[in-house]
Amino acid sequence: MKSNRMKEKLRAGEPVFGVSVMIPSPQIVEMIGAAGFDWVLLDCEHGTLTLESVELMAMAAEACGISAIARPATRSPEHILQVLDRGVMGVQVPHVNTAQDAREVVAAVKYHPLGRRGLAAGTRAAAYDSHGSLADHVKAANDATLIAIQLEDRPAIDNIDELLKVEHIDVFFIGPSDLSQAMGHPGNPAAPAVAEAIARSFRKMVAAGRTPGTPATADNVREALGKGVRYIYTHLPRLLAGSAKTYLKAARA
Repeated sequence: MKSNRMKEKLRAGEPVFGVSVMIPSPQIVEMIGAAGFDWVLLDCEHGTLTLESVELMAMAAEACGISAIARPATRSPEHILQVLDRGVMGVQVPHVNTAQDAREVVAAVKYHPLGRRGLAAGTRAAAYDSHGSLADHVKAANDATLIAIQLEDRPAIDNIDELLKVEHIDVFFIGPSDLSQAMGHPGNPAAPAVAEAIARSFRKMVAAGRTPGTPATADNVREALGKGVRYIYTHLPRLLAGSAKTYLKAARA
């Protein structure tokens, strides 16, 4: 498995900027890399990506020098394994609410002795069993694969102190949309109760020496960085919409 430059940056405390993509297109991944982003999120939870498209988009990410992280459809070990075997560099797992949930994610992502991920020689992740030994792959994958867990339900916020104690989690990601809904303010993460829960969670992550993550737009990315967030993405439709509005405003002036 190749080294994960994105994970290395996070370990050094540097921010990494990505784009979430919900539609199958290796060409879009190439454009994201050419634009200068660090990584791409392949969204299998909300998007139309198949396992085949995840694999092709992971290839495109490697070719243009960025990291591909997949969001599996659920936090089940089966869905996590399917995207990892396509050769992505990590997973962003939805709806992790308890320390036990987080430990189960680690077990699904890591090989023995850290977990119980299914081991197969012929996968793209294992370089089709053509470079080094399978034992070499196990060691490299356990070190390089990134784990982000999404805290997006009320129980996750309530349990954050215990969640932050779970080892081998690289990123604790606040999902503001689902969290706003879970707290009774759907679509409004700026509602005072939601905003305070998010800010408090970031403070706890930073105090514990863990890495916070969240989506951010051009309007609030500096604010997120100021709160210690280092794992950041924006959504492809937001980039397109923002650019389109700027262009059309100039064109029609």
